[in-house]
Amino acid sequence: MGAEPGDRIKLPPHLSKGVMTVEEALEKRRSRRSYGDAPLMLEDVAQILWAAQGITHRRGGMRTAPSAGALYPLEIYLISGDVEGLTAGIYHNQPVGHKLILLKDGDLRDKLTWAVLFQNWIQGAPAIIVISAVYERTEEKYESMAKRYVHMEAGHVSQNIYLQATSRNLATVFVGAFGDKQLQKILSLPRDHIPIGIMPLGKHK
Repeated sequence: MGAEPGDRIKLPPHLSKGVMTVEEALEKRRSRRSYGDAPLMLEDVAQILWAAQGITHRRGGMRTAPSAGALYPLEIYLISGDVEGLTAGIYHNQPVGHKLILLKDGDLRDKLTWAVLFQNWIQGAPAIIVISAVYERTEEKYESMAKRYVHMEAGHVSQNIYLQATSRNLATVFVGAFGDKQLQKILSLPRDHIPIGIMPLGKHK
């Protein structure tokens, strides 16, 4: 029996040591827009979500990507289409506890075509990460500088995803061309969760 909206899915524990050095991942990193037909393993998805926003210090709540004032304005969503052990649907990543919350079930990849300006190749990815920002969290402290800092943080997170994907022999690319409101509507995101980046994930074709 599959998961239902509202269910919390505990992710496999992250690894602290991989088979590829940081230097090797930097050298091999590429933006790739085509993906193999094989499903993703849940362990791969869990590791990449940890690289994006994983907790690295329980007491202080520090994460894998730096954040101005440790305010952490980014929210990560996962669109699962073909991930072993994971119901197709849209999930909200929960860094604390390393969990996912299923928000809506069903394969939503085809519906993304309109929101991503008809970049149809995105539909071929078994999973898609959406990076969104709650600007108000950073604005409370940094006011007019907040948007700059939030966008820097999104860059940190996307590079972490790139390098972790590379180290696990997976393909990804950062996509910035999409309609904010269209994407929010398809994914039923809260009004203050503004999407600022999409990263499809898959095995090499």
